[in-house]
Amino acid sequence: MSSDNPDTRTRILTATWTLLEAAAPGKPVRMADVAKAAGISRQAVYLHFPTRAELLSAVTRHVDEVKDIDSRLAASRAAPTGRARLDAFVQAWGDYIPEIQGMARALMAMRDTDAEARAAWDDRMAAVREGCAAAARALEQDGDLRADLDVTTATDLLTALLSVETWRQLREGCGWEQDAYVRCMQRLAAQALMG
Repeated sequence: MSSDNPDTRTRILTATWTLLEAAAPGKPVRMADVAKAAGISRQAVYLHFPTRAELLSAVTRHVDEVKDIDSRLAASRAAPTGRARLDAFVQAWGDYIPEIQGMARALMAMRDTDAEARAAWDDRMAAVREGCAAAARALEQDGDLRADLDVTTATDLLTALLSVETWRQLREGCGWEQDAYVRCMQRLAAQALMG
């Protein structure tokens, strides 16, 4: 069996995604579980993904591809001002969290005891952090970043504000509506970062 077979690769990624979303909190998704769910041998899984860490990272990227994250971020990337970029990024990420929260919940629950899950989660959160940094740099270029913040500190603040944990607390813990969450995060982000 070739490791280049896209159908098998997609089956593996889809099976892993499904297993992550259905996993009991903190229960690891093993390569054997993925093989069984995909209807292939463990050896076939390893042909496509030599390590579990590679598989978990690949599935997070697969989800981004299936859900077309690049199109969702297009408005932010093309924004004419730092403020517009910030608002568009908060909107795009805030609206994306509900769609990935099942997988996010599984990876976050596993990350304290599972280095491979932590690596996959950290990899995707690095991408979110880069979006936050791009917004902070755009504000700085426009002269709109608060004088007491540098880009790194602004990035740290925005990343924390937009965390999945914050979304879960406000949406699930406090019962906020999704559009109210996004509007509030846009307002708070601007207040926190702009001078």
